[in-house]
Amino acid sequence: KMMLAQELSERDFETRRALCLEIRQHVPREAVVLFSDEAHFHLCGSVNKQNFRYWAENNPHQLHTRPLHCPRVTVWCSVAEFGIWGPYFFEENNVTVTVNSERYCVMLQTFLRPKLNELDDSDNVWFQQDGATAHTSRRTMGILREMFPDHLISLRGDIGWPARSPDLNPCDFFLWGYLKSKV
Repeated sequence: KMMLAQELSERDFETRRALCLEIRQHVPREAVVLFSDEAHFHLCGSVNKQNFRYWAENNPHQLHTRPLHCPRVTVWCSVAEFGIWGPYFFEENNVTVTVNSERYCVMLQTFLRPKLNELDDSDNVWFQQDGATAHTSRRTMGILREMFPDHLISLRGDIGWPARSPDLNPCDFFLWGYLKSKV
């Protein structure tokens, strides 16, 4: 992801390393981890700075311009060892909408839950998400705790997902860039 940001601190590296160690310690080798995320695909050719990050020693205060209301689609996917679940498009009446807690919960119940029910061993599935507000609301976390009891990797989850960690999620470090290059 390219984004104007300050350099990662030593603490960031420590929390990310601690997450990896915690996953290795608590998630069994035979478990399936669903890594999930959303991305915007802008249809006017401009680049969404949410999907690109520049790590630098200082904040360059660089100005990026793009149209105010560029048409886009917002997509959710999950990546696991068996492949990709998705895409799920956040739309209402064929119009892209912002991902909020209510819409995220609808996606979990109408799209993710049926996919999960198709698995032979859904008790061995862990779910990962970042700390976005829609992902960590009380209602969302309640649904996720019911779907993935004791198997939630998230801010406020059974294993905490640290901030500034897009390079640990295959959606961020591979899937979105690959799909955008094809689109």
